Amino acid sequence: MNKKLLLIFVKNAVLGKVKSRLAATLGSEKALEIYQLLLQKTFEVTVALPVTKAVYYSDYVTEDLFKPPYYEKYIQSEGDLGERMQNAFAQAFAAGYEQVCIIGSDCFELTESIIEQAFEKLAQNDVVIGPAVDGGYYLLGLKSMQESFFKNKNWSTDTVLEDTLNNVKTAGQTVALLPQLTDIDEEKDLVTIRGLNL
Repeated sequence: MNKKLLLIFVKNAVLGKVKSRLAATLGSEKALEIYQLLLQKTFEVTVALPVTKAVYYSDYVTEDLFKPPYYEKYIQSEGDLGERMQNAFAQAFAAGYEQVCIIGSDCFELTESIIEQAFEKLAQNDVVIGPAVDGGYYLLGLKSMQESFFKNKNWSTDTVLEDTLNNVKTAGQTVALLPQLTDIDEEKDLVTIRGLNL
């Protein structure tokens, strides 16, 4: 069994249900179009990775780019983002995985080599984090369950990274950081998508 697992959290691509901050300035249809572009990018940078890949959908499993046997498919649990991530990590460790990384589908700058780098760093450290420009993170990697990392966070705010790094320190764990990248949340973030026709 491959002991490395990449968790991919995605939202179901439904008009009016994705990228609300983008939709506020660009409209729901354009926001959905951009989200579909982000899903395509996420597929492209993960499909060839030599690790097990599990896509967790927000509401229901759907037929899309992420096809078996290359991807396992699940539905995210109930609760806030922290609870949903915690449950996915717990499921992964219970299944016997030893290195588990999670990404979302919001980062157009993410590359296959950065994800490979994450697993390489995780071999030498307890935790690996990919910091996002907005104060959150685009990737989190663990070798053991750390419930404190998922609790008492104001998710989608600029304190998430700092709070998580404090959790790592409190837990006495070693951490490696990846390059800082931009999540696509607002219109100003779209500069990271080259060739986008708005």
